[in-house]
Amino acid sequence: MPNMNNHTGLLACLDDETFEWLSSVWTPMRFAPDETIVDFEDDTSDVYFIAGGEVRAILQVAIGKEVILGEFGRGGIFGELAALDGEPRSASLTALVQTQVMRIPESTFNILMQRSPAFTHCLLKSLSQRTRDLTNRIAELSFLDTRHRLYNTLLRMSRARGDAEAERVISPPVIHAVLAEHIGASREAVSREMSKLAKENIVERTRGAIILRQPGELSRRISSTLQC
Repeated sequence: MPNMNNHTGLLACLDDETFEWLSSVWTPMRFAPDETIVDFEDDTSDVYFIAGGEVRAILQVAIGKEVILGEFGRGGIFGELAALDGEPRSASLTALVQTQVMRIPESTFNILMQRSPAFTHCLLKSLSQRTRDLTNRIAELSFLDTRHRLYNTLLRMSRARGDAEAERVISPPVIHAVLAEHIGASREAVSREMSKLAKENIVERTRGAIILRQPGELSRRISSTLQC
């Protein structure tokens, strides 16, 4: 089990004494790749801190239809909404790789917030940022077609490429089915658009990455369609 320290994610907001108390009461858990940690509409209210690995949040919008809300890595927290409002789980959480989490019950989570106002403040900032991100996603679904939602998602998922300042990279590469779930489209539609981008030398897929050769062009196309 990776060592969880008080300099990771929201835990960085805890003082040493509170962190020591928390680490004495949480329960370590392991999950295999593709294993469900929390299921959609479960009535559970435990809260989880990610010690290692990566977790994906998925919203089930219809039978057989899913939308990816986001991914969380080491230091991330999930499950806090059900602990705060007592409602069923709003999304399912699945391990993407071998993942280790620290679980605390709702009662411990409430004590933690009362014991550490600094943690509560950091949690509220995190929830605010998540709300802003979801608001942007709603705007994308409302104003952008499949093609331009794909452009926006490629830009959002990528990071600057160190050896080529004007380029961006997604590494490891994301498969078309996952991109489709991110933008609420079919895998076939994503494959067609990615093929067009490759022919235009805007995007290149290698064994280890998706390289955005012309990220500025993707941004220009998004801005252009929003102005129409």
